[in-house]
Amino acid sequence: MWSIRKRTLQMIMEASKDSYPKEFGALLRAEDGIIYEISLVPGTIQGDRHTMFFMFNKAMDFSVVGSVHSHPSGITFPSGDDVNMFGHWGPVHIIVGFPYGLENYAAFNRDAEPIEIKVV
Repeated sequence: MWSIRKRTLQMIMEASKDSYPKEFGALLRAEDGIIYEISLVPGTIQGDRHTMFFMFNKAMDFSVVGSVHSHPSGITFPSGDDVNMFGHWGPVHIIVGFPYGLENYAAFNRDAEPIEIKVV
């Protein structure tokens, strides 16, 4: 079971609002199953319908457990590209959607199956 700190989720929502109408994207850092921080990847490209991570720019960081990105459309279901990325980068992924309230997110495992994340 994964958890996320409320302040971390709030930061994700604020960054997503700030990036709107483009997507926001970052990596998730966790310890003992609690997501406590995001990590920005240098060179990330934010577009209207995509976020491109250049993972070769990612620092060696064993606390990274997955990714988070926004869907300005408000739909928090993963696209085909999302599903492909999930399978390569960690066990937990979050998609947040417009209007970026604390209830506007969904979480998935590496197989793009919905999972529960508790806000703590």
